Amino acid sequence: MIRRLIILIAVLAPLSVFSQGEWNQKFEQLGTDLPTPNTYRTASGAPGKDYWQQRADYKIAVTLKDETQSIEGEETITYYNYSPDDLKYLWVQLDQNIRDQNSEAVQIDSDGLNRVSQMKKELSGKQLQALGRDFDFDGGFKITSVTDSEGKDLPNLINGTMMRIDLPEPLVPQGEVSFNIKWKYNVQDRMNMRGRSGYEYFPEDENYLYTIAQFYPRMAVYDNVEGWQNKQFLGNGEFTLEFGDFEVDLTVPADFVVAATGSLQNETDVLTMKQMDRMKKARKSFEKPFFIITEEEAKANESSRSKESKTWKFKAENVRDFAFAASRKFIWDAQAVKIGDKTPMAMSFYPKEGNPLWELESTKAVVNTLKTYSKYTIDYPYPVAISVHSASIGMEYPMICFNWGRPDADGKYTDAKKWRTIMVIIHEVGHNFFPMIINSDERQWTWMDEGLNSFVESVTERECYPDMPVRRGPAKTIVKYMKSDKEMMRPIMTNSEQIIQFGNNAYGKPAAGLDILRQTVMGPELFDYAFKEYATRWAFKHPTPADFFRTMEDASAIDLDWFWKGWFYTTDNVDISVDKVTWFQMGIPEPEELENKAKRSRKIKKSGGETESMTTQINDEPKTFSVKDTDKKYYGEFMNVIDDKKIMMNHENKQFYEVKFSNQGGLVMPVIIKWTYEDGTEETEKLPAEVWRMNEQEFTKVFIKDKKVVGVQIDPLEETADVNPENNFFPRSLYESEFDEVKKEG
Repeated sequence: MIRRLIILIAVLAPLSVFSQGEWNQKFEQLGTDLPTPNTYRTASGAPGKDYWQQRADYKIAVTLKDETQSIEGEETITYYNYSPDDLKYLWVQLDQNIRDQNSEAVQIDSDGLNRVSQMKKELSGKQLQALGRDFDFDGGFKITSVTDSEGKDLPNLINGTMMRIDLPEPLVPQGEVSFNIKWKYNVQDRMNMRGRSGYEYFPEDENYLYTIAQFYPRMAVYDNVEGWQNKQFLGNGEFTLEFGDFEVDLTVPADFVVAATGSLQNETDVLTMKQMDRMKKARKSFEKPFFIITEEEAKANESSRSKESKTWKFKAENVRDFAFAASRKFIWDAQAVKIGDKTPMAMSFYPKEGNPLWELESTKAVVNTLKTYSKYTIDYPYPVAISVHSASIGMEYPMICFNWGRPDADGKYTDAKKWRTIMVIIHEVGHNFFPMIINSDERQWTWMDEGLNSFVESVTERECYPDMPVRRGPAKTIVKYMKSDKEMMRPIMTNSEQIIQFGNNAYGKPAAGLDILRQTVMGPELFDYAFKEYATRWAFKHPTPADFFRTMEDASAIDLDWFWKGWFYTTDNVDISVDKVTWFQMGIPEPEELENKAKRSRKIKKSGGETESMTTQINDEPKTFSVKDTDKKYYGEFMNVIDDKKIMMNHENKQFYEVKFSNQGGLVMPVIIKWTYEDGTEETEKLPAEVWRMNEQEFTKVFIKDKKVVGVQIDPLEETADVNPENNFFPRSLYESEFDEVKKEG
């Protein structure tokens, strides 16, 4: 049947899809643009038979001094060399050194967070302080000793946010080495100096709320892709870390409550009998959170000023990092979650300033996140997932994250504030999966954690909170960015420190791209399987972009190189135009002429559609075409012939529409077409992106319909991030009518 229709349609105007325009290799394979597969990382995107990664175990003891807002600590790191290489030296990350007044980050910009330093006609005191770095703050690590396991000094050199430790003899493959570091540093006022960790001060009750991370020297990653990942920490590119086990002792004032990565090992030393009893009940509470510390108890604790200290002991297995929060102000609630064969605890710690919003929404959001992310990736493997509230922050660490979302002083909050708070909690808790488990290189590729996480965040929001306004994920959420000034864009495949619009580039565009893949290109079934396969393959390992690209294709049998090239490697946008729609009907010969096959002249029904119609309208009367007997040359060596008369009769009442499409934005994309018929009915069909293969600028295609078409629209549900809806309509007047309807509804 397909061959017969091709013969029939061949009498129409030639399909310009077969003509050549400018060739930009949009359908060429990525090929050598991706690293060559090897025994470490296969062509399928899976870890190879010789895949290896290093390991670092930590024993840490730190003291948080509330009176001086400072930290002192010491640690023993045991580093395991599973690489095939001898290592003469080790690299350790000193991320707190970004706070040193002489750091590169300060020299690059005004506040160490990659913001442009420039003058304005008016500056607030806070802006002026940031501009001049007028903080009177002695930041950065003060390393007091680096010694081997026997206490002997190890030679070392500090270069910005990195420290090289020179080993007395090379660390051989399968070998291990232990060494000790002692340090101290001042914790910064995060509300003035910003940053991913620090403290928030509450002048009303003279208390501090500490959200502490990057507080210890941490091993850099050594792998088969980068060797040592020892790029300087400049503020945007986050952290690349090895997995290991942690034993951490946190000494704080005795009236402080601590939340941290891992499981609390000494409940009887730091919790009251009432709190321990409540925790037992919380471990069986699956329907709603159970209070470990109530708001009334937290308020009473705010006025305490203990001179004593307590040490909270935590243990965490197979994690890449450790963080904690500590304050007198914490309310604490917890709820059990059933995930596969495990029952992790969802917990929230927050001051009274977070209520009533936080007691209503935080732990509920943690539960929803663990359930949904586990469905689309892997079952959550850790014993706890904690959401901590502090103003103006959203940052993630294994099993714990710090989140903003504060009601007004009177406890009131808008729906917008509620939704935004829930979004932040879902996003930050979701980071447990990307990159805390699927452990990508954040220093190099922000999109591999932020973009993938933002995508699953959007799925969680749509499934668990259908009334929530859409922020990221669906294609339409990235349109404004995609049609903005390209001078202010960078491709997604750009190093983290070189991105201009961080939120759009590293979060929004990758998330929208994955949504397009799921909804429009691959379909949910194939996408979900491939995405879950990627998460399963690379859980507790170090994936690269190539591993993700290859796995998505390997597990779905869909060639996506055209999509990766366009969406990830360029700043092109989607702007597909319906340029022309021409209506045809088949001319019908007189009955006696059908009987006389020798006659070749045909009497065609009178039609007024002979004149070329305007390109902005569908012609009022159909153009006609005739059908002739098929020339024997079309049969080649085949003996059988088709019945021309029967084919003609089968199509005598059909409507033929020749549609011309053009690619105005540069990105190729599937073409989704909504047909509106004269009787008011509608039909939608989709052409795959491969329709652009022969001509990346334009193509023409003939569609055969049973009914008369009065309107054509492409991308009717805004699934492809098309930046110009005006040229999606034919006739163009349909856009004006729809726009008027939208204005009326608004």
